[in-house]
Amino acid sequence: MSYEFFIALRYLRAKRKQAFVSLITFISIAGIFLGVAALIIVLAVMNGFETDLRDKILGVNSHVVLMKYSGKMSDYRAVQEQIEAVDGVVATTPFIYGQVMLKHRERVNGAVLRGIATDSVLNVINFGKMVEGSIEALVGPEAGTKPGIVIGKELSKNLGLYLSDTVDVLSPMGVPTPMGLVPRIKKFVVVGIFDSGFYEYDSSLAFLSLDECQKFLNMGDAVTGIEVKVHDIYRAKEIAHGIEKQLGYPYWARNWMQMNKNLFAALRLEKRVMFIILSLIVLVAAFNIITALIMVVMEKTKDIAILKSMGATAGSIMKIFMLQGLIVGAIGTFLGCIGGLLVAFNVEKISLFIENLFGFKILPGDVYYLNELPSRVNYVDVGLIVIVAMIICFLATLYPSWNASKLDPAEALRYE
Repeated sequence: MSYEFFIALRYLRAKRKQAFVSLITFISIAGIFLGVAALIIVLAVMNGFETDLRDKILGVNSHVVLMKYSGKMSDYRAVQEQIEAVDGVVATTPFIYGQVMLKHRERVNGAVLRGIATDSVLNVINFGKMVEGSIEALVGPEAGTKPGIVIGKELSKNLGLYLSDTVDVLSPMGVPTPMGLVPRIKKFVVVGIFDSGFYEYDSSLAFLSLDECQKFLNMGDAVTGIEVKVHDIYRAKEIAHGIEKQLGYPYWARNWMQMNKNLFAALRLEKRVMFIILSLIVLVAAFNIITALIMVVMEKTKDIAILKSMGATAGSIMKIFMLQGLIVGAIGTFLGCIGGLLVAFNVEKISLFIENLFGFKILPGDVYYLNELPSRVNYVDVGLIVIVAMIICFLATLYPSWNASKLDPAEALRYE
């Protein structure tokens, strides 16, 4: 152990003539602890929120969507075979997309109609939790019965629909008659109600089997496009570009990051802003370190003079007080990491405890996208927080340490 480090530890442990200096030191440690812990907890929750939101979005949507500039895609089976040969592609499924109105008794609601191939759709997308019925019930209706439709939980509430109820589906692509265009109307039976956990999807999506959707929208044997699932979601852009290159014009592909660019950009921006705001807590604690060290320097003036008289250099004196400040910063950062990680790993249990204790839900499911407070610790974020906290603490030690190193021994000992 170097003598500078030894003296720095002694100064920290020694009883102060001025108890106020020790109080400021403890406040500095507490401030850094709170700042580091708050940063870890908030960033973990935001990471969890982003991950959970991404999983919900990718539950109902595929990683890559392939479409044709000319509109309908008639050769979709051959195209599927070509796509599945591309490296990184896991599965594909055709889909049809359209806008319709759903009517039940006196209630009317707009919806996005999606035709799906029930034999392959579950390999690509996930409908979340089926409240009632199943996706497989869309196919093979018994003779004399109406075709099936699967709708979201919120849409079923808005229309007052339950399993086995009949709903009228109206398409704006009308049927030409002597009286002009008449909207295409067909009755469907609700064979399933899903809960994706995402309000926008649950309130606006309705699914038909591919065959029934083709008949209803008068598309023949064509589809709107092909949905693709990839092995690595973060390579979706690269794989989408590879599919476009292989198929050429008039095919074009969009990946999930492009389709949700604004949402995830907003989340990243919010995460950065929260990091900056919460770093101010550590900065305030750093000012306490400056105050404490200045007061220690004033208290230890005689010690500094004696050390210099014994041959200690200005660099050594500076090192003593820098080490003292860094030790305070390191203790606060270490405790903050422990406390922050303990809370971050148990956020759901803590939120449940608060809910049971005070009787209110932190994230009401009818207001937010999520029912539970998610948390996902990113160790790169934790490492960055530790580095930033220690840099701030190091910068806080520079002025008091430099001030101590400039002390003149003769002036300090003149009246001793």
